Amino acid sequence: MTLNDPRNLYTHATNASDSNVMHVRFKGNSRDIALDILEVEQGAPDEQIKRAVAAFLDVKLSDLNSLVIERHENGNMTMRPPAVFG
Repeated sequence: MTLNDPRNLYTHATNASDSNVMHVRFKGNSRDIALDILEVEQGAPDEQIKRAVAAFLDVKLSDLNSLVIERHENGNMTMRPPAVFG
């Protein structure tokens, strides 16, 4: 599988029943990445997860510093900008 092909990544992330998904919202774009591709687990520390996502997206780790990680009961995660209310 070519990791840079969004269609293959989406298919892998949505069809792999044994793999949980990281939904990433970054710089106005959203994408789903299977956690097994990132080689991280639900209980991994935020910094380890951000390091894996930064390497995958080919961006600097510091670019992800302001993003928050939500862990969902089903094993999926979301990495997104912090919510601003008001």
